[in-house]
Amino acid sequence: MGRFFSTLPRNLIACFAGRMLAGHLLAIVLTALLVQSGFDWYYLSATRNQALLSWAFTAAPIGGLVPLVLPLSLLILGVWPRWSLFSNLGWAIAQAELIGSLISSTYKAFTGRVHPSFAAGPDFSHEFRFGFLRGGVFWGWPSSHTTIAFAMAFTVLTSLPRHRWAGVLAILYAFYIGIGVSMTIHWFSDFIAGMILGSMIGCVVGRNFFISP
Repeated sequence: MGRFFSTLPRNLIACFAGRMLAGHLLAIVLTALLVQSGFDWYYLSATRNQALLSWAFTAAPIGGLVPLVLPLSLLILGVWPRWSLFSNLGWAIAQAELIGSLISSTYKAFTGRVHPSFAAGPDFSHEFRFGFLRGGVFWGWPSSHTTIAFAMAFTVLTSLPRHRWAGVLAILYAFYIGIGVSMTIHWFSDFIAGMILGSMIGCVVGRNFFISP
Protein backbone atom coordinates (compact mmCIF):
# COMPACT_ATOMS: atom_id res chain seq x y z
CA MET A 1 0.00 0.00 0.00
CA GLY A 2 2.87 2.36 0.78
CA ARG A 3 4.23 2.01 -2.73
CA PHE A 4 0.80 2.79 -4.17
CA PHE A 5 0.65 6.19 -2.47
CA SER A 6 4.34 7.06 -2.66
CA THR A 7 4.52 6.59 -6.44
CA LEU A 8 1.07 7.95 -7.31
CA PRO A 9 1.95 11.69 -7.65
CA ARG A 10 5.12 10.94 -9.59
CA ASN A 11 3.41 8.52 -11.95
CA LEU A 12 0.52 10.89 -12.56
CA ILE A 13 2.91 13.71 -13.49
CA ALA A 14 4.97 11.32 -15.64
CA CYS A 15 1.89 10.61 -17.78
CA PHE A 16 2.19 14.21 -19.08
CA ALA A 17 5.96 14.45 -19.33
CA GLY A 18 8.26 14.18 -22.35
CA ARG A 19 7.13 11.67 -24.97
CA MET A 20 3.94 11.02 -23.03
CA LEU A 21 2.77 14.54 -23.86
CA ALA A 22 3.18 13.63 -27.53
CA GLY A 23 0.81 10.72 -26.92
CA HIS A 24 -1.88 13.09 -25.65
CA LEU A 25 -1.40 15.22 -28.75
CA LEU A 26 -1.63 12.13 -30.96
CA ALA A 27 -4.93 11.13 -29.35
CA ILE A 28 -6.33 14.62 -30.02
CA VAL A 29 -5.09 14.78 -33.62
CA LEU A 30 -6.37 11.31 -34.51
CA THR A 31 -9.74 12.17 -32.98
CA ALA A 32 -9.96 15.32 -35.10
CA LEU A 33 -9.11 13.33 -38.24
CA LEU A 34 -11.62 10.59 -37.51
CA VAL A 35 -14.36 13.13 -36.81
CA GLN A 36 -13.66 15.49 -39.71
CA SER A 37 -13.25 12.67 -42.23
CA GLY A 38 -16.64 11.27 -41.28
CA PHE A 39 -15.18 7.93 -40.23
CA ASP A 40 -16.73 8.09 -36.74
CA TRP A 41 -20.20 8.37 -38.24
CA TYR A 42 -19.48 5.74 -40.90
CA TYR A 43 -18.25 3.30 -38.24
CA LEU A 44 -21.32 3.93 -36.10
CA SER A 45 -23.64 3.29 -39.03
CA ALA A 46 -21.74 0.19 -40.17
CA THR A 47 -21.81 -1.44 -36.74
CA ARG A 48 -25.54 -0.96 -36.11
CA ASN A 49 -25.95 -4.68 -36.73
CA GLN A 50 -27.90 -6.88 -34.34
CA ALA A 51 -25.35 -9.70 -34.37
CA LEU A 52 -22.47 -7.33 -33.64
CA LEU A 53 -24.39 -5.45 -30.96
CA SER A 54 -25.39 -8.64 -29.13
CA TRP A 55 -21.67 -9.43 -28.83
CA ALA A 56 -20.58 -5.88 -28.04
CA PHE A 57 -23.13 -5.05 -25.34
CA THR A 58 -21.37 -7.22 -22.76
CA ALA A 59 -18.19 -5.13 -23.03
CA ALA A 60 -19.47 -2.20 -20.96
CA PRO A 61 -20.59 -4.20 -17.87
CA ILE A 62 -17.52 -6.45 -18.00
CA GLY A 63 -15.30 -3.39 -18.42
CA GLY A 64 -16.88 -1.92 -15.30
CA LEU A 65 -16.75 -5.09 -13.19
CA VAL A 66 -13.26 -6.45 -13.90
CA PRO A 67 -11.41 -3.29 -12.71
CA LEU A 68 -13.12 -3.72 -9.35
CA VAL A 69 -12.78 -7.48 -8.94
CA LEU A 70 -9.29 -8.09 -10.37
CA PRO A 71 -7.10 -5.89 -8.13
CA LEU A 72 -9.10 -6.86 -5.04
CA SER A 73 -8.66 -10.56 -5.84
CA LEU A 74 -4.93 -10.11 -6.40
CA LEU A 75 -4.54 -8.25 -3.10
CA ILE A 76 -6.34 -11.04 -1.26
CA LEU A 77 -4.10 -13.66 -2.86
CA GLY A 78 -1.05 -11.55 -2.01
CA VAL A 79 -1.73 -11.89 1.72
CA TRP A 80 0.23 -15.15 1.59
CA PRO A 81 4.00 -14.46 1.67
CA ARG A 82 4.73 -16.92 -1.13
CA TRP A 83 2.33 -15.01 -3.38
CA SER A 84 3.55 -11.48 -2.67
CA LEU A 85 3.86 -10.98 -6.45
CA PHE A 86 0.06 -10.84 -6.62
CA SER A 87 -0.09 -8.07 -4.03
CA ASN A 88 2.40 -5.94 -5.96
CA LEU A 89 0.48 -6.50 -9.20
CA GLY A 90 -2.82 -5.72 -7.48
CA TRP A 91 -1.58 -2.34 -6.25
CA ALA A 92 -0.04 -1.58 -9.65
CA ILE A 93 -3.30 -2.31 -11.49
CA ALA A 94 -5.30 -0.31 -8.93
CA GLN A 95 -3.03 2.70 -9.42
CA ALA A 96 -3.21 2.44 -13.22
CA GLU A 97 -7.01 2.33 -12.98
CA LEU A 98 -7.10 5.37 -10.72
CA ILE A 99 -4.80 7.42 -12.96
CA GLY A 100 -6.72 6.30 -16.05
CA SER A 101 -10.00 7.33 -14.48
CA LEU A 102 -8.64 10.72 -13.37
CA ILE A 103 -7.19 11.57 -16.79
CA SER A 104 -10.15 10.39 -18.87
CA SER A 105 -12.67 12.06 -16.56
CA THR A 106 -10.73 15.33 -16.70
CA TYR A 107 -10.76 15.30 -20.48
CA LYS A 108 -14.48 14.53 -20.46
CA ALA A 109 -15.16 17.40 -18.08
CA PHE A 110 -13.68 19.86 -20.59
CA THR A 111 -14.70 18.34 -23.94
CA GLY A 112 -18.32 17.37 -23.20
CA ARG A 113 -18.66 15.16 -26.28
CA VAL A 114 -22.16 13.92 -27.12
CA HIS A 115 -22.28 10.13 -26.99
CA PRO A 116 -23.76 7.95 -29.77
CA SER A 117 -27.46 7.23 -29.99
CA PHE A 118 -29.27 4.19 -31.33
CA ALA A 119 -31.84 6.40 -33.02
CA ALA A 120 -31.43 7.24 -36.69
CA GLY A 121 -30.70 10.87 -37.56
CA PRO A 122 -28.17 13.32 -39.00
CA ASP A 123 -24.45 13.05 -38.30
CA PHE A 124 -23.75 14.43 -34.82
CA SER A 125 -20.33 12.80 -34.31
CA HIS A 126 -18.73 16.27 -34.42
CA GLU A 127 -20.69 17.63 -31.45
CA PHE A 128 -18.46 18.63 -28.55
CA ARG A 129 -19.51 20.98 -25.75
CA PHE A 130 -16.22 22.54 -24.77
CA GLY A 131 -16.17 24.21 -21.38
CA PHE A 132 -16.33 22.82 -17.87
CA LEU A 133 -18.82 20.09 -16.96
CA ARG A 134 -21.07 20.89 -19.91
CA GLY A 135 -21.29 17.18 -20.66
CA GLY A 136 -20.46 15.62 -17.31
CA VAL A 137 -17.62 13.17 -16.67
CA PHE A 138 -19.29 9.84 -17.41
CA TRP A 139 -20.01 10.10 -21.14
CA GLY A 140 -17.84 11.42 -23.93
CA TRP A 141 -14.23 11.57 -25.05
CA PRO A 142 -12.13 9.57 -24.39
CA SER A 143 -13.64 6.22 -23.42
CA SER A 144 -12.92 5.57 -19.74
CA HIS A 145 -13.68 1.86 -20.21
CA THR A 146 -10.98 1.69 -22.88
CA THR A 147 -8.48 3.92 -21.05
CA ILE A 148 -8.71 1.82 -17.89
CA ALA A 149 -8.64 -1.51 -19.76
CA PHE A 150 -5.46 -0.60 -21.65
CA ALA A 151 -3.89 0.92 -18.53
CA MET A 152 -4.48 -2.41 -16.77
CA ALA A 153 -3.20 -4.43 -19.73
CA PHE A 154 0.05 -2.51 -20.19
CA THR A 155 0.66 -2.51 -16.45
CA VAL A 156 0.54 -6.30 -16.53
CA LEU A 157 2.69 -6.48 -19.66
CA THR A 158 5.33 -4.06 -18.33
CA SER A 159 5.53 -5.24 -14.73
CA LEU A 160 5.63 -8.97 -15.52
CA PRO A 161 8.28 -9.37 -18.26
CA ARG A 162 8.71 -13.09 -17.52
CA HIS A 163 5.00 -13.79 -17.94
CA ARG A 164 4.26 -12.54 -21.43
CA TRP A 165 1.23 -14.79 -21.71
CA ALA A 166 -0.45 -12.73 -18.97
CA GLY A 167 0.28 -9.51 -20.86
CA VAL A 168 -1.07 -10.95 -24.12
CA LEU A 169 -4.29 -12.06 -22.44
CA ALA A 170 -4.64 -8.64 -20.80
CA ILE A 171 -4.22 -6.84 -24.14
CA LEU A 172 -6.78 -9.13 -25.81
CA TYR A 173 -9.17 -8.25 -22.97
CA ALA A 174 -8.48 -4.54 -23.48
CA PHE A 175 -9.22 -4.75 -27.21
CA TYR A 176 -12.45 -6.61 -26.49
CA ILE A 177 -13.56 -3.85 -24.09
CA GLY A 178 -12.46 -1.02 -26.38
CA ILE A 179 -13.98 -2.39 -29.58
CA GLY A 180 -17.12 -3.45 -27.73
CA VAL A 181 -17.82 -0.01 -26.28
CA SER A 182 -16.95 1.63 -29.63
CA MET A 183 -19.95 -0.19 -31.11
CA THR A 184 -22.35 0.74 -28.32
CA ILE A 185 -21.76 3.67 -25.94
CA HIS A 186 -18.77 5.40 -27.57
CA TRP A 187 -17.49 6.65 -30.90
CA PHE A 188 -14.59 4.89 -32.60
CA SER A 189 -12.30 7.86 -31.90
CA ASP A 190 -13.20 7.64 -28.20
CA PHE A 191 -11.82 4.09 -28.29
CA ILE A 192 -8.65 5.09 -30.17
CA ALA A 193 -7.92 7.95 -27.77
CA GLY A 194 -8.57 5.73 -24.75
CA MET A 195 -6.27 3.06 -26.16
CA ILE A 196 -3.41 5.55 -26.60
CA LEU A 197 -3.83 7.18 -23.19
CA GLY A 198 -4.33 3.89 -21.36
CA SER A 199 -1.28 2.29 -22.97
CA MET A 200 0.90 5.21 -21.86
CA ILE A 201 -0.46 5.10 -18.33
CA GLY A 202 0.12 1.35 -18.08
CA CYS A 203 3.73 1.69 -19.25
CA VAL A 204 4.44 4.42 -16.69
CA VAL A 205 2.88 2.52 -13.80
CA GLY A 206 4.25 -0.86 -14.86
CA ARG A 207 7.83 0.40 -14.92
CA ASN A 208 7.50 1.65 -11.34
CA PHE A 209 6.03 -1.64 -10.13
CA PHE A 210 8.45 -3.78 -12.15
CA ILE A 211 8.78 -7.28 -10.76
CA SER A 212 12.32 -8.58 -11.25
CA PRO A 213 12.81 -12.05 -12.75
